Amino acid sequence: MVGEQENKDIIIGGQKVAPGEDKLLKINIDRLPTGTLIDIPVYVYNAKKPGPILLVQGGLHGDEINGIEIVRKMMQEQLFNVDKGAVIAVPILNVFGFIHFSRDVPDGKDVNRSFPGSKSGSMASRIAYHYISEILSQIDLGIDLHTGGAQRHNYPQIRYTAEDNLSKELAAIFNAPFIFPSKLIKGSFRNAAHKIGKPTVVFEAGESMRFDDSSILEGMQGILNVLKHLGMIKSIEPKYTERTTSIVLTDRKWLRAPTAGMFIPEILNGSEIKKGQILGIITDAIALKTKNIKAPYDGFVIALNFQAVVNQGDALFHVGQRE
Repeated sequence: MVGEQENKDIIIGGQKVAPGEDKLLKINIDRLPTGTLIDIPVYVYNAKKPGPILLVQGGLHGDEINGIEIVRKMMQEQLFNVDKGAVIAVPILNVFGFIHFSRDVPDGKDVNRSFPGSKSGSMASRIAYHYISEILSQIDLGIDLHTGGAQRHNYPQIRYTAEDNLSKELAAIFNAPFIFPSKLIKGSFRNAAHKIGKPTVVFEAGESMRFDDSSILEGMQGILNVLKHLGMIKSIEPKYTERTTSIVLTDRKWLRAPTAGMFIPEILNGSEIKKGQILGIITDAIALKTKNIKAPYDGFVIALNFQAVVNQGDALFHVGQRE
């Protein structure tokens, strides 16, 4: 049977990883003005037995370090040593953003809005182009690890493409606290993967430039859930988190600041909410004026802005309704 044959070679950047090998490869992207070469580190864990090829990547936005830590910790604990198929693990996709504590590359462009990219384009476009050419074409499915932006904390959640039943299935297997479909964004990695038939989910947890232990453990558990379901590992030991099923959300919206002032949340991220419940207040510094932020419906808070001073229109709470 074909399924009993030996696994295939994986070739990235002209470097081969044979069945039964684990190897660090590098994709050369650019160099710093000093002449120092910048490479994307790619770790390949290729089992002897055939199976799916799973991409697990962090650091597409350089300041979103929880995803980087999830991949690093799983490599350190040898959790990618699979029995079947292969794992391609990329801890830091946007190396330039990482070393500059930035979401973007030095010219201000967002790599996650630059796919499929161009061989001779901007830095972000070149990163996207080489990444698609070298990696995306070889995988069967992908997990893209992200966090909220500066001062915005995303409660652990998994997002899938509504038009792709396989990504929905993958999200359910991941089993994060919250699960919901999200629209494809032009130029994003998930959009590029969808166009060539590679089911991909996005795990969002925590905030940029800050480690969040519970978010990291949720991400590790979700990836292990996927590896176990695909038959790539035999068991999950230890279990980092446990739950029965994810909470599926439908309608979602951001509640925004009705005025400028000091923002004081009065509910924890991830909490269940009731319509009309006061979630937080905005007040001025001398306590003359206060405005309440109320829940628009029964549901859950899935992201929270921790910025103490806000302007009118700033996003404060991301809320969603249960399916």
